[in-house]
Amino acid sequence: MAAFIQKLFKSRKTPDAAPKSRKAPQPAPVEQEDTRATQREEQLRTMEGSPSQDVLAKIAIEGATADIRQTAASRLTEESSLQQVQKQAKGKDKGVYQTVKLTLQKLREEQARLEGINQTIATLIRHARDQARSDDTKLYEARLESLLKHWSEVENHASPEQAQTFLEAVHRCKERVAATQSAAEDEKRQREQALQRRETLNMLTGTLDELKAQSPETLPSQASLDALQKTQENRWLEATRDTSVEKQEQKTYETAMLALRNYLSAVKRINQERETIAELGAVLDSQEDTSEDQRARAKTLIQEISWPEGYPSPALLEPLRKLAGKRTPPVEAPADQERQKALAVRLQSDLQQLEEALEAKQLKESKQLFKTAQQHLRDLDHRHGKPFQARMQLLTGQLRELSDWQGFATEPKQIVLCEQMEYLANQPMDPEAKAERIKELQNEWRELGGSSDRSLWSRFKAASDKAYEPCKAYFSAKSGLKKANLEKRSAICEQLETFLDNADWSSIDWKAAERIHQTARQEWKDAWPVEFRDNRQVQKRFDDLLKRLEAPLDEERRKNEGLKQEIVQQAQALVDFEPLQDAMNQAKALQTDWQAIGITRHREDRKLWQAFRKACDQIFARRDAERTEHQQASRAADESAQASLQKSAEVTGASDEQTITTAVTGLREINASALSKSVREQLQQEKQRLAQILSSLQLRSKMESWQSLVLAAATGEAVTEAAPDHWPALADASYAQDPTELVIRAEILCGVPSPDSDQQRRMEIQVQRLADGMGSSDSGGDQLNDVEKLVANWCLAGTRSAEDRKLAERLNGALSNLINS
Repeated sequence: MAAFIQKLFKSRKTPDAAPKSRKAPQPAPVEQEDTRATQREEQLRTMEGSPSQDVLAKIAIEGATADIRQTAASRLTEESSLQQVQKQAKGKDKGVYQTVKLTLQKLREEQARLEGINQTIATLIRHARDQARSDDTKLYEARLESLLKHWSEVENHASPEQAQTFLEAVHRCKERVAATQSAAEDEKRQREQALQRRETLNMLTGTLDELKAQSPETLPSQASLDALQKTQENRWLEATRDTSVEKQEQKTYETAMLALRNYLSAVKRINQERETIAELGAVLDSQEDTSEDQRARAKTLIQEISWPEGYPSPALLEPLRKLAGKRTPPVEAPADQERQKALAVRLQSDLQQLEEALEAKQLKESKQLFKTAQQHLRDLDHRHGKPFQARMQLLTGQLRELSDWQGFATEPKQIVLCEQMEYLANQPMDPEAKAERIKELQNEWRELGGSSDRSLWSRFKAASDKAYEPCKAYFSAKSGLKKANLEKRSAICEQLETFLDNADWSSIDWKAAERIHQTARQEWKDAWPVEFRDNRQVQKRFDDLLKRLEAPLDEERRKNEGLKQEIVQQAQALVDFEPLQDAMNQAKALQTDWQAIGITRHREDRKLWQAFRKACDQIFARRDAERTEHQQASRAADESAQASLQKSAEVTGASDEQTITTAVTGLREINASALSKSVREQLQQEKQRLAQILSSLQLRSKMESWQSLVLAAATGEAVTEAAPDHWPALADASYAQDPTELVIRAEILCGVPSPDSDQQRRMEIQVQRLADGMGSSDSGGDQLNDVEKLVANWCLAGTRSAEDRKLAERLNGALSNLINS
């Protein structure tokens, strides 16, 4: 920032007064050489450079030679220049006209192609947006793929804004496709899980029914039951993962699984105590007196085995039951009975709370309540405690299920946390970010409730200590960094104060001052961290200096905002201003004035710019509306003209004169100024075509009339009254008096060969015509006028001889050739 401030003050040196400009001496007039060769060389030199479109247009019209004009015309690319040259070259320079016309046609075809592409892009964007909002999921992906395929064909012609809009819509479509697929997969997974749960319940129910129907003489295989229990537990666990299970369904599973576990536990205990059972059974079979200790062992063993009710008791346990026998319960005192009843009521309450805690999946509370319930059950005697034993067994199974579930869910997460902490310990990264990540992992460990596995905890603790080692050194060095940053902040204050003390606000570069303000704030922010207590005074000084700098900046900003507000008001006044062209010119001038205004507040500037832009858009929207209205009128005029053109196209050379005249009159009634250029050209061409047909028809009629008069004169008939009124004057102006010469001259004019006998005479006449300067009058209106003179002379010359009959036929043959030419 210091270098930037010094540069700002250096740029404020008063520049030396510029020396007064002296009037450059006018060069002596040089005689300009106005020759065609010089002009050609100058134009060629101009063409060798990079002339502007205006220069090329001028050369294309005023070029010294046809090649130069053609070359200049071929290098024109702007439509306005091409139209200008085409207008000026029409009827004057056919080569330039055709070149420019072809270029304009190609340019318009390219514009039409690009316009079609832009319309396609707009259509694809609209369809993509509609697709993103559509609720119709039928063939959704197919429609999206079709959009992407068509977009790839026009993507290169799309603007960045169009591409972004289309891709955003496609992204929303893809998110919707992904969501739909995910929902379908989730629904499929839930259906599969529901099926697995039903099969698990059916398997458990079927197994328990088989066990109930099993013969007492056989004991089920412990390995088979154990495998069945584990597989069905895992199966149920997977079938209930990340899905909701009805309470009744879960309870049915827990009841069936508890029954299977109790049955399996009893089978395991029997297999473990087979020798003891056999030994006690042998004592019973020996019919010897059994001791109290043997009966107690048998009773204890039966209680430990705890064969579940409802299932056939194995024959192996019958000797134990007989040996244990039944003892007469002692008579309890009334006081003990009241105490037992109170303990039973308390146990009932404990079991109710335990059921609620298990249902809420509260493992810690459930364990505490279960221990309390066990203690209270032990305080009850056999008679009062027996009604609670089945319920306690069920709750024991539920607690074991919840504990296994929690352990299954927690231990993998704790292992993952250990792995993440070990990975973090070996990663070189920012110490603060590393320390923050260590803290996050430790919080996640605590949220899991810790671990009963001490090895897991020791592993996590060792990884945490290792990961934090590099952070210790960093935080130790951070205190030195804080001191250096504090010194940087003090230097920023010194530089800012020096600038403010020396600033001349009447001639300052406001944009540079604003950059100093922004730079100071950024450098201050970068000089962090700092010690909070030591930074108080420096922070206060910096804030005061910023206020001193912001005060004149804000004043200048408000002034500039006022200027922009005036521009906005002027632009709004131009919205309905007439004429429109003046309004557009003034709007463009206001845009230039806007850019010349200095600093403003960003938010206020944004609001003003939006208002200014809105007014300008309304002004130019009027132009677009007028253009659209003109186009609509032109299209309507084109449609009307096309009907007349189609009707006129039916006119041919075989049509009569009245039909042709009517068609020409209809075309003349069309207002050509309202037509589009292409239709206007088509109208002009049709008029020319009809004029040619009409001219040919009139010429044929005239020739036929002349031929009848020629034949009539050859036969001696008087044709003076039938001849046109102006023929006597034409006959007097005719060169030829001799009938043969007259016919030969007609044959020369009409391009018909003369007989061999008259060739010498024909050559003499041609030589005479050249000498008289009449050789160039063989075309157009002069040719027809000369022929008419000869015909008038023939018809009005008086009485003809019989030999003139052949000459009349030659003369009519020449006239026929004039019709067909």
